[in-house]
Amino acid sequence: MNVLSPAELRRRHVILAIWLFIVIAMVFAMVVLGGVTRLTHSGLSMVEWKPVTGWLPPLNEAAWMEVFEKYKLSPEFQKVNKHMELDGFKSIFWFEFLHRLWGRIIGLAFFLPFMFFLIRGWVSRDMTPKLILMFILGGLQGLMGWYMVKSGLVDRPDVSQYRLTAHFSLALIIIGYVEWFALGLLFPRHPENAGATPLKGFALFVWFWSFITALSGGFVAGLDAGFAYNTFPLMDGAFFPPGLYQLSPVYLNLFEDITSVQFNHRLLAEGLFVLVAILWLKTRKADLAPRARLAVNCLGGVVLIQLGLGISTLLLVIPVPLAAAHQAGAVVVFIIALWTVNEFFRADKRK
Repeated sequence: MNVLSPAELRRRHVILAIWLFIVIAMVFAMVVLGGVTRLTHSGLSMVEWKPVTGWLPPLNEAAWMEVFEKYKLSPEFQKVNKHMELDGFKSIFWFEFLHRLWGRIIGLAFFLPFMFFLIRGWVSRDMTPKLILMFILGGLQGLMGWYMVKSGLVDRPDVSQYRLTAHFSLALIIIGYVEWFALGLLFPRHPENAGATPLKGFALFVWFWSFITALSGGFVAGLDAGFAYNTFPLMDGAFFPPGLYQLSPVYLNLFEDITSVQFNHRLLAEGLFVLVAILWLKTRKADLAPRARLAVNCLGGVVLIQLGLGISTLLLVIPVPLAAAHQAGAVVVFIIALWTVNEFFRADKRK
């Protein structure tokens, strides 16, 4: 059995980390494309799921007419798009098709290099189950996507906000899991960062808050709640708008009442801004390693940009480019917040 030198082991870990960061970038692009698909009302254009044979789009006019006829049986066509012609159908079909195709490409981009690294002996015994879990989560995400689409093919021509948010949350979980593992390969330890250790609990809380804020945005998207109350900082002229938390039982207001869902998302986003500002101020006097300080500074910057995107998207009544950028920003905040936590927690690791 060959014993690898520290330099060779380091080289292999860096290559594995780069591969995983490429996968993260691809999943990020998938989330953005999914947001655009949602915003352009294209997600229900494909009424069938063909995980094995769905690589190719319709290749001739007869094939196009076949998928169009199937779409005509859907609630969306019958209740919303009953005057749509074939050309209009094609314009929404392509967004959903590309979204699904990109998911398949991500699967290959993970599986083929994984098998290559496994055969070459680059993947250690303790890494293998973790990487297999990543692949399983990716497959579950495909199933979750179809489960979400199915909710809009029954009676209501829109997907369930619960399933939409579950689909989005699983994407964040996948990104976070892969990111944490890749960071461990790239930066196995930095014991000089002892000054960050007392703040690791607070950093973890900030990251969790960013995750909950992102999920609340999923409910806003699922209910089209962003099209109501297009003013800021007040809603209908008041901080607490009329009709807030009117549903019973009360917990339903978190998920089903448009007024309450938008209010909750605003409050969580504003709270995240305050929490990140506090973390940033606390680290000013801490003895941080350069990379940990960079993570905190990046987090402060992206949260500030995300807040501006959210307000602009609301005031301009959800234009597609801004809304897609805002969803992308939520993922970036989540990624940077987790990076910050990673930097702080690795302060405890020693040789």
